[in-house]
Parts: sequence; structure tokens; C-alpha cells
Amino acid sequence: MNISGTKDCYGCGLCATVCPKGIIAVGLNGGGFYEPRITDAGSCVDCGLCVKVCSFADDKLAAPHAVIESYAAWSRDAGVRRTCSSGGAAFEIGRSLIRQGYKVCGVRYNAALRRAEHYVAATADELAASVGSKYIQSYTVDGFRAVGRKGKRLVTGTPCQIDSFRRYVRLFKAEDDFILMDFFCHGVPSMLLFNKYLDEKTRGWGNVTGVTWRDKQTGWHDSWVMSVSGEAPCADGGDGTGKARRVGTSKRLSQGDEFFRLFLCDQCLGKACYGRCKFKYGKSSADIRIGDLWGNTYAGNDDGVTAVAVFTEKGRQAVGQSGCELTPLPFETIAEGQMKAPPERDRRYAKLAKMLRDKSATLAQMTAVLDRHDLMLRLTYPLRHPLRMTRNIIMKRILRIRKR
Repeated sequence: MNISGTKDCYGCGLCATVCPKGIIAVGLNGGGFYEPRITDAGSCVDCGLCVKVCSFADDKLAAPHAVIESYAAWSRDAGVRRTCSSGGAAFEIGRSLIRQGYKVCGVRYNAALRRAEHYVAATADELAASVGSKYIQSYTVDGFRAVGRKGKRLVTGTPCQIDSFRRYVRLFKAEDDFILMDFFCHGVPSMLLFNKYLDEKTRGWGNVTGVTWRDKQTGWHDSWVMSVSGEAPCADGGDGTGKARRVGTSKRLSQGDEFFRLFLCDQCLGKACYGRCKFKYGKSSADIRIGDLWGNTYAGNDDGVTAVAVFTEKGRQAVGQSGCELTPLPFETIAEGQMKAPPERDRRYAKLAKMLRDKSATLAQMTAVLDRHDLMLRLTYPLRHPLRMTRNIIMKRILRIRKR
């Protein structure tokens, strides 16, 4: 019994982490998502550990906790709050636990390998690399192996990664030493999309040195921005030193950024993000869940506010000791604006998936698919919603009569 038949899964990598023979590798499949494969089937001893830690193989959550507390939270350090994607609570929770002797397994972006990856931070300075959202699937195997099963650890990740990690530490009776933190997850886009984006935006560059997905310089609510920095050869020899010049590109969703348009259309996500996601809204196997506190309560706030949901006593203590400013709020308030159910695929999915695999297809051609779909929805709206249209017409006429 092993994961040899597992396809289009969550890509959490715990099967490779737990395998005693080291014969499971995790790499990108044809759709651009992480997937396990057995590299030496003859060495498999059928221990079944890879299946036991696999969240994808089980329709139920590893630990279906209920929310016991929820908060609006933000760092009291203005610099941290400014740098982080929302209110900086995740960083403060991690920094506080490091002071208490924990190590933190977070996610950083590796520009050389063009990927987000889990790693272990033992100091606040090392933890700083995890600051900021990364809207791509993370490679977990090296980081999860480095975590080990002894010592106090905070492990962060997507809800599916954390659900599998909960199974992993429970299997080895190490659950008490771990605090697990996930986030309100939209889904993960194909790495084919991200790589196509980088290829187009950095054509003519030498090296890409950094990528950021959120920038609050013009405010938290307009922080959906892709910024890429790098180096490019000097066309005229520059100052004669042979050094590359610094280059960069930046574009916001509100300006039509192609990556965010295609990501947020919900038609470039992993197959498991549709029918197999069981982690939306308040469904989690973590101790703590975080996210942006969208909605009406902080609509006028542009500094950033973190939504924090607590599921366990360990989570409650970690949040309470973080040093964050905490305002208790109902879960419905802190989760306002978050997805309550998995997205659904429509006819754009197959078209965009084909274009992602086609190296000659451009981002402009892909966003044109979205434009045509949006136009068709507008044109067919009266046919799809005749009663609503009739009501709107009647209301407009009533308003005209009142104005007279």
C-alpha cells in the first residue's frame, strides 16, 4: 500500500517526508502542480506510512476543531505592520515563539530556483524571509524534513499541508510539541502560470533576484501587486566594471496585472482545489488560522489587519503571548470576504490549461479569454435573470417619477 496511484493531489509532500526508504520524490506534473512519485518501486516495503499521513486520501479532517476565539489583530511595531501583507500577526506569533525556544517552519521565496519553499528559522532575523504572501504552491519536502520530530516547533502552511502534517506528528506521538498554523486559502495556481509570467516580464534580464506579491505602499486594500526585481546586462558596458544593472517591474491588480487576474478568476488552480478541498471558512486541522480581515469592519483601514481564528488552547496561548493588538470579534466578522466553499471550474478551465502548456501562448491571449467571458456574461444577463432585470427597470421608472 503506497501513493503510487495518487494524481492531482494537494502536493503537501508529507508522503516523501515520512517514507523510511526515501523513495518518494515530489515534483511538478504536466499541469504545473507538485505531485509525488515513487522512484524505486522495488524498494517499497509496503509500510503504508505515506498513505497514513496523506490528507488527500481521507475525506475527513485530521482534527475537525471548532473556532473557540477570533480576533482582529495587528503588530504594535509599525515597521512590521507596514512590511507584512496584512497586520503582521503571523510574524509576531512566530517571533514570540522563537523567544520561547521554538523553531519556526515558514515559507520563503527562492529566486534562484523560482519557487516558494518551506524552511526552518531559529532566529527572528531568519524568520524575516517568510514575511509576505506567496501566491504560489510551496515545495515542502526539504523544509519538513528539516523540522524533525523532536523539539518545540511552529509549522505554517496551507490548510491541506497542515492537515497532513497533523497526521504526521500524531503518527509519531509528537503532536504536543507542535503548534500548527494555516490561513484562509483561495487555492494555488499552476506554476506554469507563474513561470510564464516571469518569462514575459523578465525577458532580456540576467537574473531574477526577488519577487513580492503584496505591497502596501498605496494602502492595504490596493496591495494586490506583483513586483519582480533582478539584474540585466548593461547594453553600453555601463561604468566599465562589467556589473549588471538593477531592473524591476511592478503592476497592481487594479492596473490589470495578468498574474492576479488569472489567479483570482479561479480557473488556473490545482484540481484538488475544486472538488477535494475540505478546508474553507472555519474548517481546519490547525491550532491557529490567519488571513486578511476584509469586509466592512476595517474597510477604512489601510495599515492592514490580520484575521485570527483560534481552534485550540495551544493556539490561544500563542496568540495571547504574541504581543499583538487584539480585538475580539465574532468569527463571522473576521471571516467576512473569505470563501465559504471551493471554487467551481467552468469552460474556461480547459482552454486556459491548454494555453498554459503552450509556450507560444501569451498572458495577453489568456486574459483575452477572461475578457470574452466577462463580455458574454454581460450580454446574456437579461436572458439569465429576466425577473431581476424587470425589477431594475421598474425601480428606475419609480425613481424618475419621484424626481418629477
